[in-house]
Amino acid sequence: MTESFASLFEETFASQTIKTGSIIKGTIIDIDNEFVTVSAGLKSEAIIPLSQFGSEKDGISIGEEIEVSLDSFEDGFGETKLSREKALRARSWINLQESHDEDKVINGFISGRVKGGFTVEIDGIRAFLPGSLVDVRPVRDPSYLEGKTVELKVIKVDKQRNNVVVSRKAVVENEYSEERSQLLESIKEGSKAKGIIKNLTDYGAFVDLGGIDGLLHITDMAWKRVKHPSELVNIGDEIDVVVLKYEKDKQRVSLGMKQLGKDPWHEIQDRYPIQKKLKGKITNIADYGCFVEIEEGVEGLVHVSEMDWTNKNVNPSKIVVVGQEVEVMVLEIDESRRRISLGIKQCQINPWAEFSSRVSKGDRVKGQIKSITDFGIFIGLDGGIDGLVHLSDISWDNADEESIRNYKKGQDLEAIVLAIDTDRERISLGIKQLDDDPFANWIIENPKGSIIKARVSEIDSKNVTVQITDDINGIIHTSELSVEKVDDARSFVKIDDELEAKIISIDKKTRIVSLSIKAKEEQDEKNALDSYQSDTSAASSGSTTLGELLKEKMEDK
Repeated sequence: MTESFASLFEETFASQTIKTGSIIKGTIIDIDNEFVTVSAGLKSEAIIPLSQFGSEKDGISIGEEIEVSLDSFEDGFGETKLSREKALRARSWINLQESHDEDKVINGFISGRVKGGFTVEIDGIRAFLPGSLVDVRPVRDPSYLEGKTVELKVIKVDKQRNNVVVSRKAVVENEYSEERSQLLESIKEGSKAKGIIKNLTDYGAFVDLGGIDGLLHITDMAWKRVKHPSELVNIGDEIDVVVLKYEKDKQRVSLGMKQLGKDPWHEIQDRYPIQKKLKGKITNIADYGCFVEIEEGVEGLVHVSEMDWTNKNVNPSKIVVVGQEVEVMVLEIDESRRRISLGIKQCQINPWAEFSSRVSKGDRVKGQIKSITDFGIFIGLDGGIDGLVHLSDISWDNADEESIRNYKKGQDLEAIVLAIDTDRERISLGIKQLDDDPFANWIIENPKGSIIKARVSEIDSKNVTVQITDDINGIIHTSELSVEKVDDARSFVKIDDELEAKIISIDKKTRIVSLSIKAKEEQDEKNALDSYQSDTSAASSGSTTLGELLKEKMEDK
């Protein structure tokens, strides 16, 4: 077996063969602010800088025997040169070799991280701690060890190459094995334990329970919303946990921290009845709304549609900011799914209800055109709300897109309130209702059965369209053109012909008047017959003969 540094050191003193580089003993004979004077029994005393004594400089005293390294018997000035620093370093190498040979546990200061592991300072010697030898189990983030003094074992020493390799794993595996066995026997679901945070991830934290690691998922850290575990814990923190699940065959442990406290969702409906108003703090903002914390561990969602009365698609970030205190109303609670629907706008004046309280159906209102669509015109009203003039309520004469062409965005308008639906947040307006309906007035004067005159404006094979007034049109079907059969209307009438016909029906919804020439002819014939019968009755009561009456009728024609 190769002789150790310790035996070589002892032999050096035993033989008293002193040479440059030897470790010898000397006695401190003087100490000042900068130097320590040491006598080693050589030609002269040596002066050693106080800085070479490092941390021990405050503890040395005159008369104390120390180890020093012989740098030279005599320098250019005839003085002996000794080094405490080199002696300490040599002693450190001797101690490292002994620790390696005897499998001793030593202390080392983890000074920094390097590729593949850590650098460790051991009595002035720099050693390497591989990442694989940090712990008995792989550690995802071992940075928590930096700056700490830990127990180690030396597994390799090569002074010639200045190479020392140490292992923390070799120290803890025995303790770990014993603790792990005890822990695995005692661990059970529902049991409480203490642990140290070993590593943090986006989804949770790994906790050293003292022999086995458990996962504390981010959703089990607190009843409130947690974006990252670092909001609550840091690596190295000692925490209390409860075992939620233990898979013995896989030796996998799931832990919880929030379960140590009372579930804030328990009996939440009793604390927050529907329509209750309360204050909370904005914790998060999304495209679809914002989350409000109403108590520790309880958040509710204010959907974007419940943030503002007049703007259903507003960007939430333009209304609120994270950390802002807001007043909300409880709209709905689903305790089983842990969901609360809240509203901000319900704590503000409802402009629809306010409008309804001061404006009634039939009132006139004024506003500016906000937008024009293919189904109507939106008019901005007081209170920031809009009313809709449907296409059919723009003009009495036109119920199609033609009626919109005379209007433009920004134009001031007056309209009649037709309906107010506060619950559905809708206001129906009408422009045509500002004036009397000419069609309604016309049909009062020309009821069904009236005989009117009209001018032919359009003809096809089946129908004749006639213009009754500037705003009212009528339709004569081919079958109503004559008591005689007409196959094609175009062969019977022509454009601009003036016709006399009887009103046979009026459709107020479509504003179409159906006419019949045939019905007028039949009525004329009936009137003539009635008149003839009346004249016949008169003849029978007088001296005039029937032949004379017929002769008179013929002459009248």
